[in-house]
Amino acid sequence: MERLTDSEVSLLALDTVRNPQHITTVHVFAGDDQFDHDDLVALVRDRLAFVPRYRQRLWSAPAGVAAPVWSDDDRFDLSFHLRRTALPRPGTDEQLREFVGRVSARRLDRSRPLWELYLVEGLTGNRFALVVKSHLALVDGIDNVELSQVLLDADPDAVTTGGTPWTPEPPPSPVDLLTSAVVRASQDPSELLAGARRGVTGLLGAAVAMGEATRGGVGGALGELATAALRGTAPAHTSPMLGQASEHRRFATVEIDLADLDRVRERFGHTVNDALLSILAGGLRGWLHTRGLALPTVVALSPMGVTEDAEDQTSAVGCRVVPHLAPLPTGEPSDATRLHQVGIVTQAFTDTGRAVAAQVLRDLAGFAPATLHALGARAGLEATRRRHDLVVTNVPGPQQPMYAAGALLEHSYPVLPLPYGQLLSIGVNSYDGVVAVGLNGDRDRITDIDVLAQCIAEARDEMIMLLGGHHDQQSPDQPDERQGVSRVDE
Repeated sequence: MERLTDSEVSLLALDTVRNPQHITTVHVFAGDDQFDHDDLVALVRDRLAFVPRYRQRLWSAPAGVAAPVWSDDDRFDLSFHLRRTALPRPGTDEQLREFVGRVSARRLDRSRPLWELYLVEGLTGNRFALVVKSHLALVDGIDNVELSQVLLDADPDAVTTGGTPWTPEPPPSPVDLLTSAVVRASQDPSELLAGARRGVTGLLGAAVAMGEATRGGVGGALGELATAALRGTAPAHTSPMLGQASEHRRFATVEIDLADLDRVRERFGHTVNDALLSILAGGLRGWLHTRGLALPTVVALSPMGVTEDAEDQTSAVGCRVVPHLAPLPTGEPSDATRLHQVGIVTQAFTDTGRAVAAQVLRDLAGFAPATLHALGARAGLEATRRRHDLVVTNVPGPQQPMYAAGALLEHSYPVLPLPYGQLLSIGVNSYDGVVAVGLNGDRDRITDIDVLAQCIAEARDEMIMLLGGHHDQQSPDQPDERQGVSRVDE
């Protein structure tokens, strides 16, 4: 049995019907008549040995005297977690995005291992998609990575054996759970204080849940107050990205050619990450204008990868992820100036010398972006008391083709959960020359998420126009060269 950490207990307390705390990844594959549901079952059976927590569930101690523990699910049913569906004709990308918005909004079943995987068939061009949902408490990036990281291979001919026989450990009894809690508390007196903290967190989570259940009145007010306590501020309504979310989501995507961002980096001496954040700032600026709003900055919580020792970049994920506030200059009309302003902010972190190089993250085994997005979302939740408008994670991925049981992965889009008090999150990852942006918004409040996607696409095109020499040139106080990415973000 492995006991949850305090931060993981907080993740569970904050996981409610309006704000489910799981990461969703959308993998779109090229047409392959050879891949079917049986292939998926065999692949997952084969790889579950590398992610043992995906066959474990949470077991709670009596009366909540200690944090829950992970232990094998003695009723583990793979068919419950692997789900098959098909889009109605014509099977467009828009229909896929609508499906993703629906399934990503649903909480995971706490009585079972906290993950689901959907095989979505019927996409145009004979394509299919895998939609993976994994709870943030499931992924710590050290011993436990996200399922996608072990499902995808660089070798299209990687052998799938169908897995080896697995026998679950007997489930812990209430007496076992209570005894282990007592022993732990006697060996570590600080566990008593941790228990008190868990109680406070649980009460705040319950208050938010009560507000969701009653949808107004005393409960709704209590939910607002709890959200404010978790965020460390009074409920804010000045930004269209802040507010109480509904139980439903909208999802949109944008693609950017990585080669274009590299050209911007070479021309202006900033990183690929700087160019990407500048494009997002320009897109948010245009979107705000369509709503008749103007904000000088939008504060993004953009998690960064750091090492305890600058020489040590050999851990399972290669880094530790910490929250970082990045003010995006949405009030700046000039594309070049906006790029330079973003570069100044990110350079400060680069100068600490603790940054993880993007190449280190790209070279991680398997398809690591899903794991890194989960760690970024966890870091964002741990920083809820630091005022910000939205979470943005930007993760470099492998720049060679990846496969699932021989099927070619075309695109991969992250879907970040919405933290309390926020209505929009943005996940970005690069794969095989393409930067994919996933926009997750509240269905009732961000009704124009497709407009935001279009504004980001327009900001992308305007950034590329800078390469034509029609806009401001490089600022004289900017360096000629800056090394690639120094973050979990690219």
